[in-house]
Amino acid sequence: MTRPSRRAMLRLSMGFSLGLSAGIGLPLRASARAAAEADGPAALPGAVRFDLGAGEGRAPRRITLYVPPGEAPAAGWPCLTLLDGNALAGTAIDIERVQASYPAGSGVGSRFVIVAVGSPSPEAYDGVARSWDYTPPPGRTYPATKPGGPELRTGGAAAFLDFVTGDLRNEVARRCPLDRSRQALFGHSFGGLFVLYALARAPEAFSHWIAASPSIFWEDGSLLPSIDAFEKGSPVCARVLLLAGAYEAELAPFQLALPDREQRLARLREAGTVERAHAMAERLGRHPGVTSRFALIPGRTHMSVLPEALNEAVAFAFPPRPETCTAGASK
Repeated sequence: MTRPSRRAMLRLSMGFSLGLSAGIGLPLRASARAAAEADGPAALPGAVRFDLGAGEGRAPRRITLYVPPGEAPAAGWPCLTLLDGNALAGTAIDIERVQASYPAGSGVGSRFVIVAVGSPSPEAYDGVARSWDYTPPPGRTYPATKPGGPELRTGGAAAFLDFVTGDLRNEVARRCPLDRSRQALFGHSFGGLFVLYALARAPEAFSHWIAASPSIFWEDGSLLPSIDAFEKGSPVCARVLLLAGAYEAELAPFQLALPDREQRLARLREAGTVERAHAMAERLGRHPGVTSRFALIPGRTHMSVLPEALNEAVAFAFPPRPETCTAGASK
């Protein structure tokens, strides 16, 4: 019997390999196609979302509610309420899942509920809604930021505060038990401005107040009359943390070569975020019953400060041993 030539063997081997590949490839492609057809949106574990607060010509707020696994504590769940929920809900939930479940490694003393207040917009920020909701009265009207878009109105913080402390809190309490003595509010930028406004107007609404990069300069200091009135009021029980990124006082290295660097630096100086936040922490800390401090986060700009700011907020609001507070007590 004549043995096949080496060339014939090579042809046979290649043909077998190609045929095997083709035979395997068909079901693999079909499997990949079936998997793609079964794809769905990713979910945030433990979270649900619902809309609340529509009416009087305004769109609803989109609420993301996260409740930790297991039974609630006897006093109810501690709670962190977040503004700009579209941008922050995922980060905050991951912090809770990873850190609060491992207190010995994180220093976070308890599991906690997260209430993230956002909007039905698919974007991280809804500029029209937040400009109205988070800014103190009396407010102003500004031109649209996009051609054909709506004008920007400011000054709706009083109505938004009523929503947060009324309809929103009642709806969350209907869904899960809350510890009213351990409630924290976090906001950034305009959201930080709202945190300070809410503290001045309803200091009993939360136990912990975290204002990251607050826009204290906004509209010629429209916040300040509320702070003045707060200082003339009764002692309160409140713990306050103000935060800012180091590159809110100077340009970040990556910004030094940008063509608009001088304009950016001028805006930083006009806002004075670091200086004003530091001064506000000292000012609030002089009020009876308020414990207040400022923290500077190194290496971060106004936008990149958020993850570290949330970490600081969680550690501040939910320490291993919750503090007790007596209004008017000396510090």
